[in-house]
Amino acid sequence: MSIRVTHEVGEAVVVTAAGGTEILRYVYRPDPEAFESRKPYAHPVRTLGGRTVTGYRPNDHRWHKGLQMTASHLSGQNFWGGNSYVHGRGYLPLPERVGSMRHDGFSGFAVGDGRLDLVEELTWVENGGGEWAREERGLSVHSVDEPAGAWVLDWSIRLSNVRDADLVFGSPTTAGREMAGYTGLQWRGARDFTGGTAFGSGAEGGAGELMGTQGTWLAFTAEHDDVDAHSTLVFAHAPGNLDERTAVHPSHWFVRAEPIPTVAFSWAFFEEFALPPGESFSYRYRIVVADGAWDRARVASYLDGLPW
Repeated sequence: MSIRVTHEVGEAVVVTAAGGTEILRYVYRPDPEAFESRKPYAHPVRTLGGRTVTGYRPNDHRWHKGLQMTASHLSGQNFWGGNSYVHGRGYLPLPERVGSMRHDGFSGFAVGDGRLDLVEELTWVENGGGEWAREERGLSVHSVDEPAGAWVLDWSIRLSNVRDADLVFGSPTTAGREMAGYTGLQWRGARDFTGGTAFGSGAEGGAGELMGTQGTWLAFTAEHDDVDAHSTLVFAHAPGNLDERTAVHPSHWFVRAEPIPTVAFSWAFFEEFALPPGESFSYRYRIVVADGAWDRARVASYLDGLPW
């Protein structure tokens, strides 16, 4: 199935499916609010049927913006946005801790054969202006399949430490708050995903049982308001993410359906890890955006047909 790609220079990259539905808007224009951690994000993300599956600046967490790369605790800085967790004191508004991710340009941009492949160069900047890391980010839109009612977004990151000290990655859990290991690539669902159903590749149960577990994929399905329709998102790891020989650190799921719908590929849920000066790490992720309420068998079958 063909797609149309529009580059609104200085603003966003927009992908539209053949039927006219805008399925992805990747915004790289700097956000106005520094406290929300200025960084690129994908919103709105929609199914081929036109259902919006991402939330933007919800009233409970204004810094949640669709699908975005984050680092909630990084060497004392907050690249997640909003309040910072401090053990014994809770969440505090500490604007001096909030960093940003600067869009430096696209080093790759290819459209063809029903897919988009772009490579973005970014710099992670701590609150005082120091450049801490260089990121090479890959986004690919592909497998836009109207009969299946689904399309795929691949998101990769290669992050290099450019400071003269370790970059130490953690989460609120590593800082002392139980089962709050959020960090890494994060999805905030649209409001009608609240109370939705989450299930994984291996573990049974809903979001509460999946919190802090590991698995090759996790699915989240919900029924929409206003229209008689369901949508399903599938979050999948590339094989190397879960290979202890290649991954910089083990990954776990951060997932909630209540009080807010969110999923994060947490790379530092329970334990911190350090990236020495001059060193790099990489992760690759896949997000399937589908119409309908998919079950475990359908998710597994679909992913089996999408080799990495």
